[in-house]
Amino acid sequence: MASEEKRPTTTTDSGVPATNDERSLTVGPQGPTALHDHYVVQKMQHFNRERVPERVVHAKGSGAHGFFEVTEDVSQYTKADLFQPGKRTPLFARFSTVAGEQGSPDTARDPRGFAIKFYTEQGNYDLVGNNTPVFFVRDASKFQDFIHSQKRLPDTGMRSNEMQWDFWTLSPESAHQVTILMSDRGVPRTYRHMNGFGSHTFSWQNAGGEKFWIKYHFKTVQGIENYTEDEAVEMASQDPDAHRRDLRKAIDGGDAPEWKLEVQVMPFADALDYRFNPFDLTKVWPHSDYPAIDVGRMVLDRNPDNFFAEVEQAGFSPSNLVPGIGLSPDKMLMGRIFSYHDTHLHRIGPNYEQLPINSPKVEVHSYNFDGPMTYIHSGDQPVYAPNSKGGPVADGEHGADLGWEVEGGELRRYENPKHRDDDDFGQAGTLVREVMDDDQRSALVENIVGHASAEVTEETQDRVVAYWANVDQEIGNRVASGLDRAEQATTPPQAEVPSRV
Repeated sequence: MASEEKRPTTTTDSGVPATNDERSLTVGPQGPTALHDHYVVQKMQHFNRERVPERVVHAKGSGAHGFFEVTEDVSQYTKADLFQPGKRTPLFARFSTVAGEQGSPDTARDPRGFAIKFYTEQGNYDLVGNNTPVFFVRDASKFQDFIHSQKRLPDTGMRSNEMQWDFWTLSPESAHQVTILMSDRGVPRTYRHMNGFGSHTFSWQNAGGEKFWIKYHFKTVQGIENYTEDEAVEMASQDPDAHRRDLRKAIDGGDAPEWKLEVQVMPFADALDYRFNPFDLTKVWPHSDYPAIDVGRMVLDRNPDNFFAEVEQAGFSPSNLVPGIGLSPDKMLMGRIFSYHDTHLHRIGPNYEQLPINSPKVEVHSYNFDGPMTYIHSGDQPVYAPNSKGGPVADGEHGADLGWEVEGGELRRYENPKHRDDDDFGQAGTLVREVMDDDQRSALVENIVGHASAEVTEETQDRVVAYWANVDQEIGNRVASGLDRAEQATTPPQAEVPSRV
C-alpha cells in the first residue's frame, strides 16, 4: 500500500533534513518558541512572500500551452520564421479580465486580455492583445488614468460607475470600445468562445526588404458565445472561476480550443493619406478596404502543471519582437513597449526571463548579468561590449529592428494626426447601426442604462446621454428615456461633449 512505501524525507530549501513537520522548538512544553528554530521561521518567511504582487492590470487570468501552425503562405509579407509555410511553433497563451483583482469573478463586464508567447527559433515573440480590436484611449499618457477610473476609489475602497462614466464621457475616443463593452460582447461565455486581436497596427518585412502594416485577428473556431448581463451576474455567484474552470476542463477532456489567425495587410505607402489615421487604436480597418488573409491556426492542448509557475509568473511584453516583425507609430503601442517589461521587473524580478515559462528555446547571449534570483551566469565570458575577448556581437542584418520614415518637426505634444475621415464616434455608430441587430441594440441600451443608473450623478448622466447621442441618435434617445433624462436627447455637436485636448 502507498502508506507503507518509503516516503522522501522533508528538507529545508537548502536540502537539509527537517527534524519535525508539525512541532516547533520550544522551551518546555508550554514555553516560548525559540527564534533559532530556523525551519519554522523560514517556513513562515517563505509563506509571507509566496505571492508576488498581482498584476496592476489583467490580474485574474488563466493560461494554457499549445502551438501555432502556419497553413498558408504569407512569406511575401514577412520573413519572420514562425510565419513561414508549414512552420509549427510552441506557445503559451494567457487570457484575463482587465480591471478586476485576483478574486474577482470571471464573468465581470470587462474586456479580456489575449496574450501569446511564441517560442520561436529566432527568440520569443510576444503578442499582447485583447478580445476587442480597439481600445478606450489612443495615447499612453491617458492609460494610467483610464485604469485608475476602472479600479477603486481611494477614500471608500470601492469601484464606482460614476468614475467610469466620468472618464468615458470626457474621453470621446472611448466610444467605440465602450460600445463593444456594453454590448453582448462585453461578457464572453468562455475564453474559448471569443476572438482575439493584436489590436495595434504592427509592421512586417519580407526577405526582400519590403514593408507592410498589418493587424492580427484570431477567430475562434468554437464560435462566438456571450452571456447576457443577468446570466453573467448569476454565474458570478455560482462560480467566480467559470472561465478558468471551463478552459482547463475542455483541454483535460481532449476538446482542445482552436483559433484561426487572419491578418489585414496595408501597403506602407497607403498609411500616409488613408482616410483616417491607421495607427489610431480606437479605430478598425474596414475589411472592404483591406480584406483578411488566412495565416494559420492556434491550438491549446496542454494545461499548466503549476498555475503559479506558469500562469502567474508568465511575463509578456510587446517589446519582444523577432526579425520580420516590427512596431508602428501607434502612440499606445509606443508606451506599452516600456510599460510591460518594466512592470515585470517590479513584479517578478530583473531576471524574470530566466524563469522556465518565459525562457526562450534558443541560446541567450546577453551582457545583462547578476541581479536577484539569477541562475544563468556568464562564467568567464566578458560582461561588456565592445570587447576583444570573444563576447557576442550584434547583427545589424538579421536583427529585429524595423522602422519607418518620420517627418521632421518640432518636439512637442501633438494631437492625433488628422486624416480626412477622423472622428471619435463614427465607427461606434456604424457598429450600432450596421452590425448589431434589434435585439443586440436593445441589450446595449439595457446594459448602458443599468450601469449608468448605479450611483451615477445626474450631471454625469447628462453627459452619458450626449455621449450616446453622438454614437447614434436613436440609442441616445433610448438611453435618455431609460435614465429619465429625456430633455437631453438631442444630438449635441461632438465638441460640446467635454474633452481634454
